[in-house]
Parts: sequence; C-alpha cells; structure tokens
Amino acid sequence: MGDPLRVLHVVVNMNRGGAETLIMNLYRNIDRSKVQFDFLTYKEGVFDEEIKKLGGKVHRIPYISEVGHKQFVKGLDAFFQQHSHYKIVHSHMDKMSGLVLRSAKRYGVTARIAHSHNTSSEGGFLTRLYKEYAGIFIKNNATHLYACSNLAAQWLFPKRANEALIIKNGIDSEKFTYSSTLREQIRKELNLDEDTHVIGHVGRFSIQKNHMFLIEVFAEYSRKKPNSKLLLIGDGPLRSKIMEKIKVLRLEDKVQLLGIRDDIPSLLQAIDVFVFPSFHEGLPVTLIEAQGAGLHCFISDKISGEVDLGLGLIERLPISSEAKAIWVQKLLEKSSFQSQRLISLKKLNQSGYDIHFTARKTENSYLRLGGRAG
Repeated sequence: MGDPLRVLHVVVNMNRGGAETLIMNLYRNIDRSKVQFDFLTYKEGVFDEEIKKLGGKVHRIPYISEVGHKQFVKGLDAFFQQHSHYKIVHSHMDKMSGLVLRSAKRYGVTARIAHSHNTSSEGGFLTRLYKEYAGIFIKNNATHLYACSNLAAQWLFPKRANEALIIKNGIDSEKFTYSSTLREQIRKELNLDEDTHVIGHVGRFSIQKNHMFLIEVFAEYSRKKPNSKLLLIGDGPLRSKIMEKIKVLRLEDKVQLLGIRDDIPSLLQAIDVFVFPSFHEGLPVTLIEAQGAGLHCFISDKISGEVDLGLGLIERLPISSEAKAIWVQKLLEKSSFQSQRLISLKKLNQSGYDIHFTARKTENSYLRLGGRAG
C-alpha cells in the first residue's frame, strides 16, 4: 500500500484551543495508514506527546513575537526549503497563513490550504494591522480554502467565501451523552451539592471570550440565586485579571477556576447551564460539545447561528453592558427548570457534527489533493 500521505499542519502551538481540539479529533479518527499528520509549531503544546505517539512529527521554529518579521520569514523559508517533501500544507493561523503559504509556495508545496477558524483578529491595533498585511498574501498563495463556518469563510476570504470547503467542528458524540452517574461523581469531586445551580464556561482566558462580562453577570445572578457556582475551564493571558475581578466582586467562594482540562466531556455532566458571551467566534467546538451533553446554552448574538444544531438548546443574547440584566433573568428562568438532557444522537449526527463523518470528509479531501483518491 505504501507510506501514508503526510500532511503538514501549521499552528502556533498544539494546546487545548478550539482549532487544536478539532485537529486532534480529526487526527484520532482518520485512517492513519492512508494519511498522517505532521506539525509545524512555534511553541510547546500539551498535545505534542500524543502527536508523536500517533506517528506524527512536531517541528518547531521561533515565532514572530520572539524574533521579529524578517527572522520569522527567514525561518519559514528555511523550514520549507529543508522539508520540500510535503505535498500538502494546511495552515490554521487565520490571516498569518498568508506568510506561511507564501513560503510554502516558494519551495514547491503544491497544495496549500488556508483554514479560517474565526471571524476577527485578536490583539492590539498594531498586531491587527500586521495581521491584515499578512492576510494579503492568502489570495495568491492559497490553492484551497477551508473554514469552520460560512461566517468564518466570509471573514478570511471575503471575495472567495463560496469556494471554501466547510469542515464542521465534529465531536465524538457518544462521549458527551448525559450520565447521571457521572454527574454525581464529578460534582462530588468538585465539592458541589446536588442542589447547587452550576453555570459553566469553557474557553481560553482571552479578551475574545468576554470573561469580565460573564463574571459581572454571575455576580448579579448569584445575589439572586445564592446557591449557585460558576466553573471557568481554561487558562490564558487574562488569568490574573480574571482572578482580580473575582476578588473585587467577592466571588472567591462562588467561582472555580479549573484550568486546562482533558476531561471536558465529564465536566460538562456536572454543569446545569452553559454560557458563552464571546465578542466573536468562527464556530466554537465547545458549543457543539455542550449541545452534545444536552446543555442549554446562552450565547452571544455575535456568534454565527450556524452553531445551533436544531436541538432547542441555543439562545442568543446581546452582550452590551445594558444587556447584563437580560442574561441574569434568563439564568434565573433556567435555574428552576430541570432538563432531562436527553438528546437525539441521530439528530446530532445528521447535522454534520459527528467526528467520524468529518474525519472521512477531511481525509478524502487530502487524498484528492495528494493525488491518491480512489
């Protein structure tokens, strides 16, 4: 049969972000006798060891924030010159993919994929200005366009969005199926009483995720519903500011910061309502997971409606400062409602978010690009 087709994925690092979680879900479920994943990263990641165990290679070069523009571009050029055997490069760096794919083209990579996972750039003014510059190079250097949603495609490829292949953020739905036994076990581990109303959020501690808004909403909600807790799952650059906010609002005994976890399916069982007030998103895999666990989700109206799987679990709300009272009221309404959390796996899978379907679709796209489609 021969060696598998090796696809090079380019990411900042392989930590537990949304795009990285999707990539690992795909990696675990593709036929690795046909397609293998290698990675070009700039920083260490929690998935590095698993990647190696699955047969992948992890390459690393310095990132632009460490060495500046010229050295970053030189590093990309040197890498692709030394690794000219790759036929497919799949870049997950949004606008920064322009620089990656330009170097890949220079050194003969024939299939160059730009993948949009978001609907806005992060960072300050100068950072976003630089990313706009980098994004210019996508047009002439990407041979193929992928996106997690139509909205994400329209953002990164405004004039070519209709060309993008939509790769939905699939999950292993059976892992998220509600279990009362597991719920009881996890709540015990987290010292949560059964009658405590638990609000949950999963996401990187970054400006995009709008934690400050969430904490302020919860502060007001907990005054009206004293027997309530907020679980924040994740970590990131805003951790110290989030901790300070919790302290200022005197919520130390009400909010648990659980850090980066690899047991998200289990943790979701312990939660009663999921909240997600992001400023922008592509199509967050964590909202697919929350729906898979049967959780009612209050989310920002800035998030694409494409995230709604038609299970009656998504409610979009405004995130202006005046809208906090709306979130509080909605949470209060849900606090007295006990959902059975029984959802139709068939309906979930038919919506296209089953990881096995997504993996086959992605695998077949690679085999076509590599000239190995049967």
